[in-house]
Formats: sequence, structure tokens, C-alpha cells
Amino acid sequence: MIISNFSKSEWQILKAIHETASRLNVQAFPIGGYVRNKILGIGVKDIDIVTDGDGIQLAKALASEFNIPEDKVYFYSRFGTAMIKINEYELEFVGARKESYSSASRKPEVTKGSIQDDQLRRDFTINAMAITIGTDSFGSVIDPFNGLSDLSNRVIKTPMDPDKTFSDDPLRMMRAVRFATQLNFEIDPITWKGLKNKSSRIGIISFERISDELNKIILTSKPSRGFIMLEESGILPLILPELSAMKGVEIIKGIGHKDNFFHTLEVLDNISSFTNNLYLRWAAILHDIAKPVTKRFVEGVGWTFHSHEIIGERMASTIFKRLKMPLDHKLKYVQKLIRLHLRPIGLSSEEITDSAIRRLLFEAGEDIEDLMILAEADITSKNENKVNKYLNNYKKVRSLLQQIEDKDKLRNWQPPVTGQMIMEIFNLKPGKVVGDLKNLIREAILEGTIKNDKKEAIQYLFAKAEELGLKPLSK
Repeated sequence: MIISNFSKSEWQILKAIHETASRLNVQAFPIGGYVRNKILGIGVKDIDIVTDGDGIQLAKALASEFNIPEDKVYFYSRFGTAMIKINEYELEFVGARKESYSSASRKPEVTKGSIQDDQLRRDFTINAMAITIGTDSFGSVIDPFNGLSDLSNRVIKTPMDPDKTFSDDPLRMMRAVRFATQLNFEIDPITWKGLKNKSSRIGIISFERISDELNKIILTSKPSRGFIMLEESGILPLILPELSAMKGVEIIKGIGHKDNFFHTLEVLDNISSFTNNLYLRWAAILHDIAKPVTKRFVEGVGWTFHSHEIIGERMASTIFKRLKMPLDHKLKYVQKLIRLHLRPIGLSSEEITDSAIRRLLFEAGEDIEDLMILAEADITSKNENKVNKYLNNYKKVRSLLQQIEDKDKLRNWQPPVTGQMIMEIFNLKPGKVVGDLKNLIREAILEGTIKNDKKEAIQYLFAKAEELGLKPLSK
């Protein structure tokens, strides 16, 4: 096969790589994901180049051809790799190598090798293809492991014995699931068997690397496929046991609850059709995470999951810490959505008061739209009438949210009277009285007793302070 769908810029860059490599008396080949995606017609801006010479030397020589300053050539001597950017393309260069592994680590012993050795060390046949960029055979595919056939058949397969491939570098198991999910491919049965055989080896991989692959699965168009594969392979219980524990239905006295594992995956797929926000998708994954630990059967009532949103908020922190995920505002965002995810449905099933809408706006703040997206994605009933009822109720909630926001400006609410102002007006030190007065003003605004307005808030403050026997320094 000959690839011909190169842009003018790509062609110029690849031609320059070939000419530069020839002057250095070495060969160079684009390889891996770049080749795979060119064949699939997927746009790509990252180009990996393997050479039978010195990757860093080749990168520096090419940078000189394009007048790229030396400080813009990023190289890593330990790995023999270098990266430069030309136009909109990022090029990474590496010398061809062969690898051997010990059983205790995924970090290989690396020695210089041939192009064939380098292709052999690749994870999957579809990632082991290279192309020639010489004048006479530009774009010809070098395919030693029938990667073209596997691309055509939409199959993920290892070039070597899968047991050895996954034992050597267990992260490849996550990558197999990720590529199958991203590309909507199947994993070859023999490769799948090897993956299941070696699933326990995932334990030697750092959680940083696991999370990186997990997030790529989460960001696919239908991430449920990836999570089902992770569960069936035995990997999910090892990296995210809380989600795996949600699987299954318990029945007592003929009453069962929904399978919360598959419900969660439905919610995740639903939300993925609306947003590429990684952490909103994480909120979908974790919104019911505490249901297994809060599950109770109550006579005459059935199954209950009381406070699962509060306990789930705490569990999110534990999970993020284990997975080495960010513990900053991104975690707080996920926790907020978990804590509030039941509130919109609670509002939609009762007579909605302005006060309840104000409180939801106050608590959700700038994340109110994301909360509503999560709430709507959480509708997974197979009863079409029930789904339509919920969606219509949510339209009503959205309309009221907009009306109250237009009137009261509670999104991203800042108190019209601060604690510092209260202390200055009444000559108070920080303490309970100041906090009580702030809370009284906030509650009055949320209840609609006063407007979200500084003048009204100060008048209300003086009235409440007088009830407490406080006198201002001056009015």
C-alpha cells in the first residue's frame, strides 16, 4: 500500500527529513500512530520518526535546516529522543532500539537495534507500521505484522505473543482497551485471552500512567465500551474497585434494585454526547459511587441509598488521591456535582418555590448548567413516558433558574455585606456574632425576604443587630 493523502506541509517536512538523514548516512521512517491515522484518514499533528542512527543528532540537523533555534530542540539523552515543532506539526525522533524486560518492572533494558527490532517492540500490529519517505517509494507502507489487515478488520492484536507483550509492559493492556474504545475496534480473541491472563500485572504500573490511559478512555465517544472491557478483563477491580462493586442486582422478597454499574455507564455515555469536559464525565462516573455502601432494604419501602450523595462526595477525594488525579478545584468541582446531583430531580417532582431555586443557584454557582446536564443524563429509564415527564420537568426547572437568576443575580454570588464590613460598623472582633449576622443576611436573600442588594442588606443588618442589642459606631 502507498499512502498519498499528505498535505503540502507534511510532504515538505518528510522530504526534508529524508534528505537530512541521507546526508548523515542514516535512514529515517515515520512510524506508529502517525501511520495508522494516515491510513484511517484521521487528522494527525504528531509525527514519530525512527532512525537507524542517532535520533537527537537527526533532530538537531533538521532543526538547522528549518532555522529552528537550538533551545527549541527538546531532547532527552536518557531515552535518546528529541522533539521539535515545525509549523503545526510536532516531530519526535528516536533511534531504533530493541528492548528486554525484567518481571518486576515495565522499564526495559534498551539497546541499539534495527528498524525491524523497533517495529517488533511496538505494542500492536496497527502501531508497528512504518512508511518510506525516499524519492522512489514515498509513502510505501512497511508492514511486517499484517497491521493493514488488522486495520481493515478493525482488530487490536499484538505483534508478539500477547502473554509476553502484556507481561513485559502491563500498561499495554490499558492501551489495548483504549484503542479498541477510541477506534471502535475489537480486541483479537488470542490477544484478549493474554490480556485477561496478565490483568494482575497492572499492579506494577504507576497510577499516573493508569489515569492517563483511563482519562483517554473516558474522553471517547462511547466510554462504556472501555469500562466494560476493563471490568471483564479483571483490571477494573484493581484500579477502580468502587465502580466494579456497583455491578449486580440484589433481590429481597422479590424486590430488586437497578444494576448501578450499568446505570452509571449509561449516564456516562449520555453525558458524553453533550460534553467533552473530562471532569463532568468523572462526575457522571462517581455520582452514585456510594450506593453499594449505603444500600439498605427497608420493609414496606424497598431499597434505599440514603446519603449516598454525601458519602460519594467524600469517596471522590479518596479515589482521586489513589489515581493521582488533581486535588485542586477540579476535585472540588466533581465533589460539588456529586453532592448536588439529586437536587434538580427533587425540585422537578414537587411544587417548586422561588426559595428552593435560589438555594440551588447559590450552591451550584457557575456550575449550575453542568449540574443540569448531569441531572438530565441521569435519566436512564426504559419507560418513555417517564423519561418525557422528567425532561419536561427539567425544562420547567431550567426556566425558573433563568428567571430567578435574571432577577436576583445569585450565580457566583458574593455577599452584599461582608464580615469585614460588619466588624467595622459594630466595632466587633471576628467571632460567632459576625458569622451569625452574615448567615441571617444570606438566609433573608435566599428566602426572598430582601433583595440581593447592598442597601437592603444593610438595612436588614441594622434591624437584626438591634434585636441582638448591638449598636453601630455610626449610621
